[in-house]
Amino acid sequence: METELARHLLTLCDTFANARELGEATVGRHCAADGRFFPRIRDGKTFTAKKYDEVVAWFCLHWPEGVEWPDKVPRPPIFVTEAAE
Repeated sequence: METELARHLLTLCDTFANARELGEATVGRHCAADGRFFPRIRDGKTFTAKKYDEVVAWFCLHWPEGVEWPDKVPRPPIFVTEAAE
């Protein structure tokens, strides 16, 4: 399960970074208050479920307009409802 969640975080980071033309470290500083957050995940380091939820929520709140949310990454239900309104 952790491998799948790590993949979700990296997909969100890559998609967001490309859309905003930002580096991975900048995205990490914004969403996780840690510029090494995503490189550590790529290196196989762990993260908590709480941190996963916080980072995904940050992406939901700051997702670029006009950019599709990645299909393989579940969006938390609270944000799916808000996005549909």
